[in-house]
Amino acid sequence: MKSSLISKTALFFAFCSERERGLVLKLGALLKQEFSFITGNYQVLIISWVIMDLAMEMPVPNFQYYVTALEGTGLALGLIGLANWVAMAAVAFPGGYLADKYGRRWLITTMTFIMALSNLLFVFAPTWHFILIGTIVHSLCLIYQPALFAMVQDSLPPERRGMGSSLIMLIHGTFNTPGPIIAGLLLIQFGLINSMRIIYAIVTVLYVIAALWRLKLTETVTNGDPEPIKARYFISSYPKAVKESFRVWKILPPTVFWLFIVQTLIMFGMSMTGVMNAIYAKDVLGIPEEQWWLTFIPLLLSMVVMSIPIGKMVDKIGRRIPMALGLVVFASATLIFSVGNLIMVMIAMSMFAIGQLLVMSSVMALSTDLIDPANRGKVVGFRNFVGYIFNGLGMLLGSFLYITFFPQLPFYVTLALMVPSLLIAVFLIREREK
Repeated sequence: MKSSLISKTALFFAFCSERERGLVLKLGALLKQEFSFITGNYQVLIISWVIMDLAMEMPVPNFQYYVTALEGTGLALGLIGLANWVAMAAVAFPGGYLADKYGRRWLITTMTFIMALSNLLFVFAPTWHFILIGTIVHSLCLIYQPALFAMVQDSLPPERRGMGSSLIMLIHGTFNTPGPIIAGLLLIQFGLINSMRIIYAIVTVLYVIAALWRLKLTETVTNGDPEPIKARYFISSYPKAVKESFRVWKILPPTVFWLFIVQTLIMFGMSMTGVMNAIYAKDVLGIPEEQWWLTFIPLLLSMVVMSIPIGKMVDKIGRRIPMALGLVVFASATLIFSVGNLIMVMIAMSMFAIGQLLVMSSVMALSTDLIDPANRGKVVGFRNFVGYIFNGLGMLLGSFLYITFFPQLPFYVTLALMVPSLLIAVFLIREREK
């Protein structure tokens, strides 16, 4: 196989002109230079995301329908969403503190294994209550998120932070793209409940493989506590973790705080509309249940196509302008989704992807610019804690507003939240001078 490939390559060069060969070699050198930062831990994490992303998006299109098929209601969806984010918030502070104090690797590898096995609760769930329990266990395992993001930040050179952030989105978009298609085909072939059980079994297997691969990570915290981590530290470290996470804000630039406010407002608004978007599409917009998965394809393809250009834009022109542009795109997508048909919703989903890339790449790059490595875990932990609480409340509030008043209200509230977010991005956020 290898000799055949070499022969074909040699044959190609033999029939190419000198100019064409020069162009090919130049292109190869350019690509090598452009992506030379993909080494070490960052490379290991990228590959693990590729493995996990192959299945991560499969359950998403039909998750709300799966819960209702297992005797869940709109309120049950709100409770699952609230439990998900509250559980993640509960481990945000110790996650950030432990990542900075004891290191990133042990937290990432251990919790990835447990999270993989928690998917079995979704496979065998007889009622929606098991979905609730599985969601809580899965979310508690995400105590490793501050360590994960801190390790990514530790591994990226300053001049590649925008590109590195967008490349993560590109990986997610590229390898998530087959997920909705496979979910739709399995739904047609096996029905809703059986197809979802098959999907969660696939997720379990791939997550275990990713957990094994992450054992190749090397520690980036060289001045951490040499004492081995013990289970009691998860409890005993909590008060100190909270104290340290609040204290760190005294030494951070004001822009970091405003970035945190913008992220929180966006996530709160997205959670209000996301908790019932599939139900809204079916009951209000008239999109059939078996067609809903189609709307995820433009979202994921947009991430694939736009990740690299947006990453280069953030590195080239700065962080603030792409962030403000992303907020405008978010608001436009929300409005189009709320009044759309199938085609309009697909356009809105594509716009959501572009807006997310613009905002998240800018926020991550600027946060990394302004926060020193010793405090990144604590800042991420604090930000996650507050963001997760607001996400959970947003999902509960979104389902309440949808059921109690009128279905469009969560979308209108989300649009209103975009106004202060845009004003903050334009007038209060400052970039670090180069």
